[in-house]
Amino acid sequence: MFSRSNTYLFSSIGLILAMFLAYIIHQERSLKPAVAKEKWKGISWVGSRRALEGGEVANLLKTGADAISQTPFGWQSDPSNPDIRWRVESDEMWWGESSRGIAATLDSTRKHNILNVLKPHLWVRGSWPGEIEMKDEGDWNLWFDNYRGFILDYAILAEKLEIPVLCIGTELERTSHREEDWRKVISQVKKVYSGKLIYAANFTEFEHIEFWDELDFIGVQAYFPLSKKKVPGLKDLIKGWEEPKERIERISSKFQKPVVFTEIGYCNTQDAAVEPWVWPSDRRDATVSEEMQALCYEAFFEAVWQEPWMAGAFWWKWFPHGARQGIDFTPQGKTAEDVLRKYYSD
Repeated sequence: MFSRSNTYLFSSIGLILAMFLAYIIHQERSLKPAVAKEKWKGISWVGSRRALEGGEVANLLKTGADAISQTPFGWQSDPSNPDIRWRVESDEMWWGESSRGIAATLDSTRKHNILNVLKPHLWVRGSWPGEIEMKDEGDWNLWFDNYRGFILDYAILAEKLEIPVLCIGTELERTSHREEDWRKVISQVKKVYSGKLIYAANFTEFEHIEFWDELDFIGVQAYFPLSKKKVPGLKDLIKGWEEPKERIERISSKFQKPVVFTEIGYCNTQDAAVEPWVWPSDRRDATVSEEMQALCYEAFFEAVWQEPWMAGAFWWKWFPHGARQGIDFTPQGKTAEDVLRKYYSD
C-alpha cells in the first residue's frame, strides 16, 4: 500500500512532467518557420538527346527563370531489387544526361547567372522511386551500398563542375525511414562535395523525415491535390493550398530550414488539380484544358510564392528543344507559360 508521502511524490512527478510537456509544446508552437534568404525561380530542365544549339537558354530567359535542375538517371529493374546501374558518362546516354552534357548546360546557363541544381533520379522499371523497398536487411545493406556509389559519383561530378546545389535523393519514400543509413549517405557526400544539399521528398513523405537537420533545405515534390471539383475556380485552388501550407510551415519551423519545391507541375487537363502527380500517359481520356493548368499556376503564385519559408520552386518540366504537343506537364507554348512569365519577371 502506498503511503501519503509516496502519493505526494508521484503527484509531484506527474505535475512536473505535465509542466515540462506543456513547455515543450509551447516552444514548438512559438517557433517560427525559417526565412529564406533567396527565392529561386526555377524550372526542371530536361536532358535532351542532342547537344544544345544556341537558342535554348535565350528562350528560357524570356520566362524570367533564374534557376534550373538537371536530372541524370540511375536504373533499377524492380522496386525490391537492390542492384542499381548508372553511368556518369557514356556514348549510349542522352547527351543532356551525360557528364559532358551537364557541364555544357551548366556553362551555357551560368553565363546568364542561372543557378544549377544537380538532381539525380532513380528510374524504376514499371514503377517509381516511391515504391523502392527491400525484403530483408541484407538487401537493404546492399541497396544503400549501391545508392551511395551512385550519389557519390554525382557528388564528385558536382564538386568538379562547381555546381552549387546537389539533391541527394528524390521520392525515395519507403527508404527514408532508415534514418541512420541516410545520415551515413549524407556524411559521405559531405566528404567529397562542398556545396549546399537538399533531398526531394514526396508530398506524402516530407513530414516523416528526421534527417532534415543535416541538409540546407527541405525539398518537397509538391504535387498536392488542390480540389475534388471537376471544374474548380481560382478561389477553390487557392483554398486547396491552406492545409499543405500549414503542414510545410510546421516542418520548416521544427527544423528551422527554408523550403524548396524541388518539383511542382500540372498537366494541361481539366483534372490537373485533382491528382497532379498522374503521368500524361495515364490521362489519355482527360479533357484538355490550358486554362485549368494556368489556373493551377496562378493559385500557387497567389497562395504560396510569397511565403517567407519559400526558397524556390522548380516547374516540371522544360524541353530545351521545344515543347511537346498534346497532354503534358510542360507550360511551354501554353497559357501557363504566360502566368510563369508574369510572376517570374515581376
